[in-house]
Order: sequence, then structure tokens, then C-alpha cells
Amino acid sequence: MTGPQTTRRKRANGVESRQRILDATVEIAGERGYDGTSIAAVSAKCGLPASSIYWHFKDKDDLIAAVIERSFETWLRAVELPDEDAGTPLERVTMMAANVARSLVAAPDFLRLGLMLALERRPTEPRGRTVFLQVRETAHQRIAEIVATLFPTLAEDVVDTLTTYAVAGADGLFVHREVKGDSVDLVALFELHARLIHDAAARMAARAER
Repeated sequence: MTGPQTTRRKRANGVESRQRILDATVEIAGERGYDGTSIAAVSAKCGLPASSIYWHFKDKDDLIAAVIERSFETWLRAVELPDEDAGTPLERVTMMAANVARSLVAAPDFLRLGLMLALERRPTEPRGRTVFLQVRETAHQRIAEIVATLFPTLAEDVVDTLTTYAVAGADGLFVHREVKGDSVDLVALFELHARLIHDAAARMAARAER
């Protein structure tokens, strides 16, 4: 008879195995890309049999999608505007941008894998690409809410334009660091990016109030 303690132990072992599989996938996909990632390679990396991987994930595509989702959840926690007592709106936006940059430096797999998939065109769209586009839309909405909160007089289409520009600029800065390496201070660049967007939003809001 299986007792509660045995059930909890099995559940904990299952969670640990899943994390080991995802961690191994991140390493392999970071080195080899989507096409170079395989269940066999992940199995060899994490030390678990392929059957264990298939127990958690239907196939490679499902596995890559789970990597993107896990990393995105960590990243999204950084897209949080600090409380008002943290400083002026500009200071709060700059702090948030710095936190986002640090999260990308610590766990770049969400954006790295997602951008690779987003730029590819395949006869059958991988689930990982679909998931990445969905989570990007969630991030877009979160940033748009922050812009609208700080600048309530801005029209919805202006907020959307600023948000699109903010996300696109962040993509470019991230890619620049991927190309140039650790010599690029992503935190400083994100802080500059945030200040420029804040200034543009402030000017647009001032015109809207006239």
C-alpha cells in the first residue's frame, strides 16, 4: 500500500527530474539551437533515460516549449514597476529596466530560443514558436499597462506604439549582447533605453494635455 510519504517522495522526485531535463535542454539548445537539440542528447546530458523524458514531455517540441515557458515566468517577474516610494516615475522605470536586463543575463534562454524560433519559417510551426509568440504578447500587455499607468493621458494607440518600440529595442539590445559577448553592459543599455522611452512618453503626454 502506498502511503502519503511515499506519494510525496515520488512527486518530489518527479519535479526534480523535470527540472534536470529542462536544465539540460537549456544547455544543449543554447549550444546547438533547435535543430541540434534531441531527446538523446538531453538524456545523455541529464543522466535520465529517454523514457523518463517522454514521461514528462510528449516530444522535443513540447520540451522546448516548456523551457521557454519556465524561463519566461522567471523573466516576467522582473517586469514589475517598483512601488511609488522607490522614487520618481523615471527612477522606477529605470530600476525595472535594470531588473529585466539582469534577468536576461542570468537566464537568456527564453529570449534566445524564442527569437531563433520566431525568425524561422517551417512548414509546420513548432509549438515552441507558438508559445514564444504568446508569452511575448503577455509581456507586451504588461508593459503597456505600465506605460498607461504612468501616463494616463496617452491614447491607447500611442501606448501601443511606445510599447512596441520598447520591446523591439530590448530585442535589439539583447541580440547585440549575444553577438558581442559579456563586454556589453546590458543593464546600462536597458537603463538608457528606459530613460529614452520615458522621455518620449512624457513629451507625447504633454502634447496630449494641451
